[in-house]
Amino acid sequence: MTERELLAVACEQFLGKNVHEIKNVVLQTLEGHLRSILGTLTVEQIYQDRDQFAKLVREVAAPDVGRMGIEILSFTIKDVYDKVEYLSSLGKTQTAVVRRDADIGVAEAERDAGIKEAMYKKEMLDVKYLADTKIADSKREFELQKAAFSQEVNIKKAEAQLAYELQAAKEQQKIRLEEIEIEVVQRKKQIDIEEKEIVRTDKELIATVRRPAEAEAYRMQQIAEGEKVKQVLIAQAEAEKIRKVGEAEASVIEAIGKAEAEKMKLKAGAYQHYGEAAKMALVLECLPEIASKVAAPLAKVDEILILSGDNSKITGEMNRLLAEVPASVQALTGVDLTKIPLIQKATGVLA
Repeated sequence: MTERELLAVACEQFLGKNVHEIKNVVLQTLEGHLRSILGTLTVEQIYQDRDQFAKLVREVAAPDVGRMGIEILSFTIKDVYDKVEYLSSLGKTQTAVVRRDADIGVAEAERDAGIKEAMYKKEMLDVKYLADTKIADSKREFELQKAAFSQEVNIKKAEAQLAYELQAAKEQQKIRLEEIEIEVVQRKKQIDIEEKEIVRTDKELIATVRRPAEAEAYRMQQIAEGEKVKQVLIAQAEAEKIRKVGEAEASVIEAIGKAEAEKMKLKAGAYQHYGEAAKMALVLECLPEIASKVAAPLAKVDEILILSGDNSKITGEMNRLLAEVPASVQALTGVDLTKIPLIQKATGVLA
């Protein structure tokens, strides 16, 4: 023992002894108490209940060895035997009984086990079916709940996306409005600059272009007005010239007309005085022109062929054509050429 007083007692008991001697002292003390306990128990009690036997030994021996400063921490019975094999015979009988009971117990156990196994299988199947049903229901509920959650999540995502896009559009609109304001300010500045540039350019044009142009325009206007007056005077002179020429030409035409009228008057008087002879003279003056007009189509003919083997017939045909000329002239003019002596002689010769 480690307590100070008990450790002093152990020193008194075992001081000067070796480990083997100490073991013998303790062993003899335990054996003495073991024999005294064996006398109070039957063989069957000792054989069948060894733990109880060891417990009694430990309880009885602990005070004695404690007074020597020794503490019993553990005490067990390894084996119980005798020299006349009483315990072994007792064990055989007990073994046979145990085996019989064991076989019966095994059979009953197997029977009960079969029954219970069937019951347990049925219960297991019932539980399994119930569990499967609950699992299916739970799975269905889970899928429905999952679908509902997914739908809700998708709706929230869509709402969030729409809100984000709307906010982005608003921010973009704000940015665009600011950009437009900046552009308006820049444009106003640009307009101011352009207006100042226009004023400067206008002044420059007035100084470099407009004033010289106005002077040149005034000069050209004066030149144009001078040209206009000149053209008016020239036109008036031309008109006066044309009027004078017209009056002169009119006087000439009037004089010519009067002369022609006087001439025609004199011719008419001569024709009236001479009668048929005058008409005959007019017809004779016109005969060459009439002949030329009649022969004009024949002038376009290159060659005339008269198919006849008798020369006398050709001559006779030509004479016949010439003899028909006075009749044609009389039909056209009413003048009988056969009454003119020269024409009468020519006709007689042709005949």
